[in-house]
Amino acid sequence: MILKARHALASVALLTLTASPALAQTPACGGDLGAFLQGVKGEAVAKGVPADVVERALAGAAIDQKVLSRDRAQGVFKQTFNEFSKRTVSKSRLDIGAQKMKEYADVFARAEKEFGVPAPVITAFWAMETDFGAVQGDFNTRNALVTLAHDCRRPEMFRPQLIAAIEMVQHGDLDPATTSGAWAGEIGQVQMLPEDIIAFGVDGDGDGHVNLKKSSPDAILTAAKFIQSLGFKAGQPAIQEVSVPEQLPWEKTGLQPGMKASDWFALGVKPRNGDIAFGNLEASLVLPQGRKGVAFLTYPNFNVYLEWNQSFIYTTSAAYFATRLGGAPTYEGGNPEQGLDDTGMKALQTKLQTLGHDVGKVDGILGSGTRAALQKEQLRLGRPADGWATLELLNAL
Repeated sequence: MILKARHALASVALLTLTASPALAQTPACGGDLGAFLQGVKGEAVAKGVPADVVERALAGAAIDQKVLSRDRAQGVFKQTFNEFSKRTVSKSRLDIGAQKMKEYADVFARAEKEFGVPAPVITAFWAMETDFGAVQGDFNTRNALVTLAHDCRRPEMFRPQLIAAIEMVQHGDLDPATTSGAWAGEIGQVQMLPEDIIAFGVDGDGDGHVNLKKSSPDAILTAAKFIQSLGFKAGQPAIQEVSVPEQLPWEKTGLQPGMKASDWFALGVKPRNGDIAFGNLEASLVLPQGRKGVAFLTYPNFNVYLEWNQSFIYTTSAAYFATRLGGAPTYEGGNPEQGLDDTGMKALQTKLQTLGHDVGKVDGILGSGTRAALQKEQLRLGRPADGWATLELLNAL
C-alpha cells in the first residue's frame, strides 16, 4: 500500500476558514457522523457537484473499523533490501512484466511519446502495487475515505480525497456502493487516490471514462502522466548498480546532495555495466545494507520514486525492478554485515535519541532519519559512516 496524496495539502483550519458560515458550523473531523457528512455534502455542492449526485455518493456511508485498524498498524518495511527486493522482484514478476510490455506495446509507446516515461518504469510500479491488477484491495473506497476523513488523525489529507471521490461519482468513474480498493482509498491497477485520478487520469481505451480498475490502457497512461508530474526526466536513469572501493568518504553516502556521478567515479566507484554517460548528473551513493552490501548510484529521477512512496526499501526495490525490466542483470548482493533485529533497532533508535539525534518515531525501521543520525555517530567513533546498523555498533554506543 502506498499513499500518493501530495495534492491533499489543505489543513483543517483552512477548510474551516474558507468554508461558508453554514459549512464552518459543521465539524471538520470527528463527532457525529451525520453532522460530519452534512459538512462534506455542503463542501461538495459548493465545488459544483449537483446535490442529487452528492446524496447518491454518500447514501449509506459508514465508518469501517478495519480501515482504522490498518491505519494504526502501519510499519511494513522492516525487511532488509536484499530480503524485500528478492521477494518482490521475482522471476515470475519479471516474466509477466515482459509479457505485459509486449501485449501493450502500443500503449507504452504512446506513454513514452506523450509523457517521456518508458515502459519498464511504469511496469515496475504496476507490478509492485497490485501484481499487474491481480490484488487491488477489497475495501469499499467511499467508506474508506469517509472513515479516514472523519478520523482526526489526518483529515487534512483525506477530506479532499473524499470530495474528489464524490466528483468521480459525478463523472461516472466511481460507484459508491461497489468501487473497492486499498484501505487508504487508492483505486485501481496502479493504486492512485481520487484527486490524482481527476488531475492525471487518461482515457487510454477511448470509452469516455478513466477506469483504473479494469482498463490496463487507462492505468498505464494515467501512471505515466502522474510520474511525469512528479518530475521524471525523459532519457535519464533513476538508479545504477555500482561497485565501491575499500576506502571512500562514507559520510557522504546516502540520499544527500552535493556530488555528481563523475565525482563518485573519480573516487573509484565503478558502474557495474560500465556506463558512465551520466557523469554530469547529480548522484547519491546509497548503500541499503552498508558498504559491504549492494551499492547504487541514484540520480534525480530517483526522487520520483520517493514521491510515489517514502519508504527507502520500497523505492530502491521499485527502481531496481525497472532496471531489470530494461535488461539489467541481478544485483551483486555482496556480503553485508548482519543487521539488527526489531528489538535491536528500537534500542539503537532510543540510544540515538538520548545522544540528541532526531530519529522520528522509535519504530524499529532503519529510515532516513535513523541512517543520518547513525552516520554522525559512526563518524564520531572513527568508524566507516555507511549508515548501516549492526550489533557491534549498538554495543559501541
